[in-house]
Amino acid sequence: MKVLVSAYACEPGRGSEPGVGWNMVCQIARDHKVWVLTSNTHRPAIEAELARHQPPNLNFVYLDPLGWVYDWSYEGKRSQWSVYLHYYLWQIWAYFVARRLHKEINFDVAHHITYGRYSSPSFLVFLPVPFIWGPVGGAESTPKPFWQDFSRRAKIYETLRNLLRWVGELDPFVHLTARLSTAAIVTTPETATRLNVLGTKRIEVVPGQTGINQQEFARLEKLAISTQENIIRFVSIGRLLHWKGFHLGIKAFAQTGLEQSEYWIIGEGPERKRLEELAKQLGISDKIFFLGKISREETFRTLANSHVVIHPALHDFSPTVCLEAMAAKRPVICLNLGGPAIQITEETGFKIHAQTPEQAVKDISKAMRLLAQDPELRLRMGQAGHKRVREAFSWESRGQFFAQLYKEISTQDKSYVKLG
Repeated sequence: MKVLVSAYACEPGRGSEPGVGWNMVCQIARDHKVWVLTSNTHRPAIEAELARHQPPNLNFVYLDPLGWVYDWSYEGKRSQWSVYLHYYLWQIWAYFVARRLHKEINFDVAHHITYGRYSSPSFLVFLPVPFIWGPVGGAESTPKPFWQDFSRRAKIYETLRNLLRWVGELDPFVHLTARLSTAAIVTTPETATRLNVLGTKRIEVVPGQTGINQQEFARLEKLAISTQENIIRFVSIGRLLHWKGFHLGIKAFAQTGLEQSEYWIIGEGPERKRLEELAKQLGISDKIFFLGKISREETFRTLANSHVVIHPALHDFSPTVCLEAMAAKRPVICLNLGGPAIQITEETGFKIHAQTPEQAVKDISKAMRLLAQDPELRLRMGQAGHKRVREAFSWESRGQFFAQLYKEISTQDKSYVKLG
């Protein structure tokens, strides 16, 4: 089949949305001829990778609205609103490029992959071909009781995030994207609920947007489990943002009372000073180690010397860190919210209910103590997680899922009418 993919973010060797875009299109191209619409900002990395290895059936079309290439070297220094504006304009621009390409190539299906945000439209839905939307997420929210621990800046962020989602649901083009999609792939039940309200006919829930490729899986599964049982090391990995919930992990660690233990935090971000001050207030500064932003190699080495991964995110629809932890045979403690609640099972870790901050901290602390005191439980959960990632979260399984979906859609009645 001839597949047109919209992947605003798409870059090899990256995590998050760019990594999702790249890995997904590479998998789709294993079975079909693929044309990828993406931003010029990813062009140097993509062309460097293609010079080393040219996957068959994979073609890239670079575009940006009115020649405006977003400079991601300023990430964190620019307003999120400028990112959203560029992304929205890019989607409009992509439609006109896609319409011109379709007249030349005659695509069998169009597929929007990144950004995976349900409250932003994809104008490729107006092409006269079946359209697949997703995986998308973003309907997850921080439970109100947890706002009490946030700074003024964090509360403003959460308010604006909720407002942006509400405004997005008012956008008539979001409604049209939802209603005209042949199928929408969602990562969480919360997003499925919102798309059902918006009128999407077919909704498929898949456990997460991201995955692990064979090379990374092989590296992670080789990370030896530390035999230094006299010191139990917990680790959290991610940007130090309020909604990552690392403050909950620190409070829980303080309550464990474990003497021979450490808590390592990998990442950088605006919450670092608040987290360091919290550790000082709790009297555990000598056991909390802020490692900052380190390389991927250093992250893997740190993971190799740890025993349990803590990921208490308050809204995270598809974190890679939980999958990497399971691939490395480490149990995960997360909140029973969003994507982690689907990724993690009772066999692979602990999903903590998020009713109040006090209750969550108490239950996270209890799970920490259980895992610290029971090496057999850690081993059993680690092995179960390793198996789960191999079977359900490999990029190869993602590619097989979409190959089957394309085949199914191609056999359906095509007598529908679309705009475009």
